[in-house]
Amino acid sequence: MKPNPAPGSKAPSFSAPVVGGDYPVSQTLSLADLKGKVVVLYFYPKDDTPGCTKQACALRDGWSQISEKATVLGVSIDSIKSHEKFIKKHSLPFAILSDEDHEIANAYGVWVEKSMYGKTYMGTERTTFVIAPDGKVRAVFPKVKPDEHLDQVMAVI
Repeated sequence: MKPNPAPGSKAPSFSAPVVGGDYPVSQTLSLADLKGKVVVLYFYPKDDTPGCTKQACALRDGWSQISEKATVLGVSIDSIKSHEKFIKKHSLPFAILSDEDHEIANAYGVWVEKSMYGKTYMGTERTTFVIAPDGKVRAVFPKVKPDEHLDQVMAVI
């Protein structure tokens, strides 16, 4: 497992299919496309699960505050089709990247061994990265609690 990129380090580049926000279905988006912008890159385990929905809806509800200061991108290993349903069901105003091959999650050190009910498996650790306009990591929030996520992000953007 790779460690998370530390604040001050260059954010790992990525390129992945995206849906939602201002992007048409399955357009490819890369970090280079966002140069000069503050980017909130938030990794979450699975579309439409209780914690992930709570986290996404908090960002939606704080959209007027956050959208003035940053580009928000969700990232999960779900498919574009799953993301489309999630966005539509909860009226999410931001885009979500599909990382089905775990490349972005691996690059950011959030594809980790997890355990539940005594079984271990690989999955995405809920983690948020704030990337500065110069492409460097400004802040990392590991093991984010959905209720605290928006306030943490707003404090650093």
